Order: sequence, then C-alpha cells, then structure tokens
Amino acid sequence: MRLLHLEKRPFHRLRFLNAGKRGATETQQLPFLRGVVDTLPDGVDALVLTSDLQGVVRDWAGTSQLLGIALLNELQTLTAHGLLSPLARTGAVLAGDFYSGPGADQRGASGDVWPVWSAFASACAWVAGVQGNHDQYSRDIDDLPNAWLLDVEEIALGGLRIAGIGGVVGDPTKTARRSEEDYLAAAELVLAHSPDLLILHQAPQGGAGQRGWAALTAALRECPVPLTVCGHVHWEQPLFRLSPDQTVLNVDKRVIVLTASPHLHKSAAHTSSTA
Repeated sequence: MRLLHLEKRPFHRLRFLNAGKRGATETQQLPFLRGVVDTLPDGVDALVLTSDLQGVVRDWAGTSQLLGIALLNELQTLTAHGLLSPLARTGAVLAGDFYSGPGADQRGASGDVWPVWSAFASACAWVAGVQGNHDQYSRDIDDLPNAWLLDVEEIALGGLRIAGIGGVVGDPTKTARRSEEDYLAAAELVLAHSPDLLILHQAPQGGAGQRGWAALTAALRECPVPLTVCGHVHWEQPLFRLSPDQTVLNVDKRVIVLTASPHLHKSAAHTSSTA
C-alpha cells in the first residue's frame, strides 16, 4: 500500500482542549487531511489514521469527553454529510496515546483508553493499532471482535499485512517502554516478514524538524515497508519519504483519511471488464 499523495491543507478541523505548561489548559485544533494510496484492503473504502489525541472536548453542559471519542462522533457527522465513506466500510489505525485527564490540565497523564478503542470498534469495519506509553486498558482489547492491539506481531486484514510495535524506547521498568536493544530486535523481527503497513508509536527520525530515533530509521531503510504510521512526537510536516516507494506518516495530533486512487480503480475496472 503505497502513498501517492497527501494534501497539505486540512479539509476539516476539530477544536479541543489540551494540557499546556504549568497546569494550564489550551484550546487547539485537530486537523483532518486527505491522502491517496494505490490500494486499500478488501472490504473497506477508506482508512482513518491518528494518534496522540491527548485532549478532551467539552459539551454544552461542561462534561469532558476524550478527544478520541469526540473524533469518532465528528467522523460520523462528516459521514452523514457525505464528506467521508461510511464508517462501517472504514478501517481505523490507532498509533497510541489516547488518554487525557478530564480537566486537560496535566501533561503526560496516563489512563484508560479502552473507551476510545471500543468506540472505534463499534463503528468501524476494524481497528488495528499499538499501545502508546501513556495508554492503559481497563479491559482486554481482545474482547472486541474486530480490534487488534499489535505488539511485535502481524495480522492480515482484507489482504493487507499489518504489523505493529507498541511503546517507545526508554526505561523498560516503565509501562510500554523497551531498551534500545530490545526495540531494535522487535523491529528486526516484524520487518523480516515484509508487512504492507507498519504501525508504531515510536517515531523514526525523518528530515529537518522531524524528531525521532535514527536507529529506527536505519532499520526501516534496511527492510523497506511501503507505509509506516507513527506518533509520539509531533512533526509539523507529517510526511517523510525514505524512498519513492517507502513513506513514513506521522499522525501525532492529526487525522489522515486515506482513500484509493480513483484512476487506479477505473483502470482495474476496465481491465476486469475486458479480460
């Protein structure tokens, strides 16, 4: 699954509250971008990619809702207006860190993200993702029949081979963290199977201003993956191309909606009708 194009300007934004410095709360906007890939998994018309939604949205009564759940509601609204494909035919890719305290006033808060996963699983065709270093689960993701929390493993959905590694490089005594040696061993293991899509929370190092871990970038160069999705640190420019056929998308605090190229669909349909 190769990325052919990514729009630079958001087609939609969602306002939310995010933890600022010294216990302050800031109002920010979550951008929605469109991208085009050469092919999609069978059974879906779109993929929604996102991570690091560590904020809340408050309703008219002042009740806080996790940003991930508010995002799903917003996607349903956009679908109802014909701006997106039906969620029942959309796959969701969650690259970790979906918790915020209800006051959105504590940076790096950790907590239960089961409600976010459950909400996406109830609406979407399937959900695949990894654990962020601030994610906790009050229930087993395996309880959701169409959701897969991946960690050094691979699944096939609609013919698309998806692999994932959860957590980040750090103190292995802490939640969702691995030593550099263990993380590289995990990366080597999943990359050896040549997945079509790799989901990470840890970001590789990209170009200028695209912070990440250089050793992970080197591992990706040695075993190319068509599309890698990551989060953990924010890139102002979400796209980094390792090669013409190998792309990294950083989805930290953004939503990217991928659809297949209409031109390729028409070509395939023409080939099928004349075969």
